[in-house]
Amino acid sequence: MIKEEDKNEVFCRIIEKLQNSPLFLDMKADLQKEVAKPHIHVTDMKKSIQNYLKDSGWEVKLQNAVYFQLKSLPMSSIQGIPQNQVKEPLAFIRKAQMNWEKRIVKSINSMCTELSLPLARKRSAADQSVMSSKFEVLGGELDEKQMEKIKPVYAPKDFFEALISIENPSFTPLRKIPRSIKGWGLMKVQLYTKSLQDMKVVYKELDPGNSQSGVDDALLESTSCESFSTDWNKIGRKVIQHGSAPVARQYAKYGCPPGLRREVWCLILGLEVDDVDLLYFQQLKQYVIEYDMLVDSLITKDIKLTSSNDDNYFVFEDVLCQALLVFSRDTSILEHFEHSSATPPKSYIRGKLGVQDYAVVYPPNGIIPFHGFSMYASPLGYICAEAPQLYFLFRRIYTRYFFRLHGMSSHPQGIMSLCVLFENLLQTHEPALFYHLKEVGAHPLRLVFNWLIYAFAGYLETEQLLLLWDRIFAYDSMELLAVLAMAVLSYRRANLLEVTSLQAAQTVLADISTLNSIALLQYVLFLK
Repeated sequence: MIKEEDKNEVFCRIIEKLQNSPLFLDMKADLQKEVAKPHIHVTDMKKSIQNYLKDSGWEVKLQNAVYFQLKSLPMSSIQGIPQNQVKEPLAFIRKAQMNWEKRIVKSINSMCTELSLPLARKRSAADQSVMSSKFEVLGGELDEKQMEKIKPVYAPKDFFEALISIENPSFTPLRKIPRSIKGWGLMKVQLYTKSLQDMKVVYKELDPGNSQSGVDDALLESTSCESFSTDWNKIGRKVIQHGSAPVARQYAKYGCPPGLRREVWCLILGLEVDDVDLLYFQQLKQYVIEYDMLVDSLITKDIKLTSSNDDNYFVFEDVLCQALLVFSRDTSILEHFEHSSATPPKSYIRGKLGVQDYAVVYPPNGIIPFHGFSMYASPLGYICAEAPQLYFLFRRIYTRYFFRLHGMSSHPQGIMSLCVLFENLLQTHEPALFYHLKEVGAHPLRLVFNWLIYAFAGYLETEQLLLLWDRIFAYDSMELLAVLAMAVLSYRRANLLEVTSLQAAQTVLADISTLNSIALLQYVLFLK
């Protein structure tokens, strides 16, 4: 339970933030105009203002603002945990993350040395002019020879090996357990995860008894399908018109129609792109034009290797290049490190190596992309037609959710917890399958790790992926990634029980694009 004094502190912090927000200033200015009108009398001013707040839409906007402030506060800070433990309370995980970050920095520095490339340099006036003229078609203007030299700083398999090597040096079981009957999982860290029974309660809206976008509207030649689809679109338009974030979140628990998805997601995420944002995007674009950075090559090479080679996403190559290059320059992204276990990497100004006063965050957003990083943004091409809109949506999703998929942390939404949850679910509900795969050298976690770290982007058919992400944002939880990974293995159980090697198991799971993601979640949560 949260103490009363902690509640009061939270309320005071929220009020302070709201009073300094543009929303409050705009609302205050509008109310001042309203109360100055002749029909407003002092005797009924309070009631008149309350009615105006409701009728003008300010009430819903204010409710949304309070809601998002509450969602943005880490539970650790609300519950009075010391500030130095907010990022990551477990010392051995903090140490593992620190060692991993050193490894990444060493890798990118080695690349600079080997290729004689600077981390960053200012472009000449001529280069700036060329870059400016070709910014809209960057995807097709890459230097192939230069790209051949650039290698990803790390791949998911490198991160996977680092994760499964983490152990708690202070953990001692209550009794000695023989090695032969210890857990079969590769994860050695003991983290709390929900049981299937717990999740049935949390995700109760996914019950097959409820109509679902992605299931009920996917039935062929069904009049009820057409009726549901039409009614669900009508309800969605009313939700958007109402403008309430909690209402939009509840709506998205049943899935979003493709034509309404962007607006519903923006409501859920509290995202409004205005003229100031568009001006900010242009400023970041100018930084890309003026300065050439090594991470630019990492980003463009990654897009070439992943999104451009995907039949679903290759058409968005230019837009992705624009959005992700701008992303690397955005220093506002550094704010998410306040509640991340990671620390932004730093470099030193030339000639000042080791002098802390001359250390700068590199890249400016603090994120060195890994192989496949662009897949987080690629599916958004189906939602946003222009680079600025795609960029701001991607930035919000990444800083709210996806940053946790490539950092070491005990957070319940982090990749470590998702791996533990997957292994616990599979061991508990498919023990024969888990044991068989382990015995033939095809460990289940090794088979599904890429699905988890990429949030299934590049593996599911696009609409199935977006239907999955609907639920992730609606429930404000990435646990469904682990549940779906377990569901896929359970669904392919018969074929997997016949494999005799890792390669054979990978072949069975090579193509999951035809699967219905929501139906599989329902199968595991309510029908198993």
